[in-house]
Amino acid sequence: MYRTDYCGELTAQATGRTVTLAGWVHRRRDHGQLIFIDLRDRTGLVQVVFNPDLAAALHESAHLLRSEYVVQVIGTVAPRPVGTGNPSLPTGEIEISATGLTLLNAALTQPFPIDEETSPSEAIRLQYRYLDLRRPAVQERFVLRHRLARAFRNFLDDHRFLEIETPCLTRSTPEGARDFLVPSRMNPGAFYALPQSPQLFKQLLMVAGFDRYYQIVRCFRDEDLRADRQPEFTQIDLEMSFVDREEIIALMEQMVTTVVSTVRDLAATPFPRMTYDEAMNRYGCDKPDLRIGLELCDLSDLATHAGFKVFRDAVEKGGCVKALRAPGLSGLSRKEIDDLTAEAVARGAKGLAWMKVTPTGIESPIAKFFDPALLAEIGERMSASPGDLLLFVADTPKTVFAALGHLRLIIGRRLNLADHAALKFLWVTDFPLFEYDEAEHRYAAMHHPFTAPMDEDVPLLSTDPSRARAKAYDLVLNGTEIGGGSIRIHQREVQSAMFERLGIDKETAEAQFGFLLQALQYGAPPHGGMAFGFDRLVAILTGCDSIRDVIAFPKTQKGICLMTNAPASATPIQMAELHIKPA
Repeated sequence: MYRTDYCGELTAQATGRTVTLAGWVHRRRDHGQLIFIDLRDRTGLVQVVFNPDLAAALHESAHLLRSEYVVQVIGTVAPRPVGTGNPSLPTGEIEISATGLTLLNAALTQPFPIDEETSPSEAIRLQYRYLDLRRPAVQERFVLRHRLARAFRNFLDDHRFLEIETPCLTRSTPEGARDFLVPSRMNPGAFYALPQSPQLFKQLLMVAGFDRYYQIVRCFRDEDLRADRQPEFTQIDLEMSFVDREEIIALMEQMVTTVVSTVRDLAATPFPRMTYDEAMNRYGCDKPDLRIGLELCDLSDLATHAGFKVFRDAVEKGGCVKALRAPGLSGLSRKEIDDLTAEAVARGAKGLAWMKVTPTGIESPIAKFFDPALLAEIGERMSASPGDLLLFVADTPKTVFAALGHLRLIIGRRLNLADHAALKFLWVTDFPLFEYDEAEHRYAAMHHPFTAPMDEDVPLLSTDPSRARAKAYDLVLNGTEIGGGSIRIHQREVQSAMFERLGIDKETAEAQFGFLLQALQYGAPPHGGMAFGFDRLVAILTGCDSIRDVIAFPKTQKGICLMTNAPASATPIQMAELHIKPA
């Protein structure tokens, strides 16, 4: 056999035992008479010593070892000499006195060292991802990922869920994001779509009577990428029959606390809850980071009494005026304030008004438009103190929320207000069922077309869809949506009304969703579920800024695999077989 033990699992209890180890040379240190190597496998490091007095030929062979050579070592476990132990290593009390060495494979000089201190560029790391994955800190992330996946499976198995696979080749349906299409060789001109999620299939499993389903599933979306998006990603996907929203939220909260507590300490439950409207009004965002205590302040009523036309006009046109207090930032330079203004403008605002609170009063280009009593009332409402900077945006609510919600995060980072060790969960509920698409002049589903409206809001589908609320809920962690779900529509007439409101006519609905509409007529039970962004959760729990760091072989922001150079061109023969003409 290649080994009897793993490197990182040996302890002083093994002293005197002969072991066989296999792994990579992490470091080699030549002390003249003695040669030391740190031998590494996925469990950790152990020190191996080559002593010429015990095995001269072996000592000569050790001279040839270099970083990342693959070797097999036979030796005796011995305590390290007094004063040479390494308390930072689990194996720091022992070493292996080598009696045998086999070189299993040599290695070229690496493009970057496989140690903890280096930080090569992401492009180099992704090009040589198999080397990046050797790094102990990186491997620890994937060990944690495995532990979380196992904990999810154990919990769901204990609560009567069945793991059932759903197709990866299906038909394209308009569910939000752009589909990846796969041409069918056997059906010329026809295409499969890779699933954005198993949404429709898990609903059909409820119609089929499986009652509780889950899947750790790969999903595919052809979207523009960012730190928390990849073209292929992993969901913890589940669905239940004969449940209401409260039952799902309670069980999911129990699941998350059980799973996360296997790797991190958690604050007390239940998690706080907030409606969508409250989250937007207080934080300008439907996934607020509660580690940052800053909140927006509504000044629309006071703005009508100001002489500042920009504020008054915004309110008179149905908009609002909101402000954000940046504690202790009154010393920002004009350039720094201009930079904040540019951030607000990039999110749709026409500008950013500001006031500096000083010991002698308010300093601002717009202060002259406010009488002293009104300035005092603004300061009191915002709990302003000398040294604070007050930022104002006046526009439509959507624009105000986007601008100030973004500035809130910038200021929170600048002031280091977020405790990076904290885990702040939040349920956001009562979402609007629809959002209006200004570009296409129609309503779109805020979550997806299969989300059920509140029972009392069903009549609003035909009369006032903007006021209809969804039986939807999101779970937010540290400002990132890690999960979302809803009660689904289980009656054909309601689903048809939903499609109609979304501008999907009967013929199109039948062509794209006929199988679902038909299934809803065969005794579909009330059902609902949730999907968790597994990569996002792992990234947060490992302190990574991007989900690319917790996916074994990720793509770049342009959707390219730098290691394999995918996507790549197809050969003329392949194109002909698929009945596709070259571009």
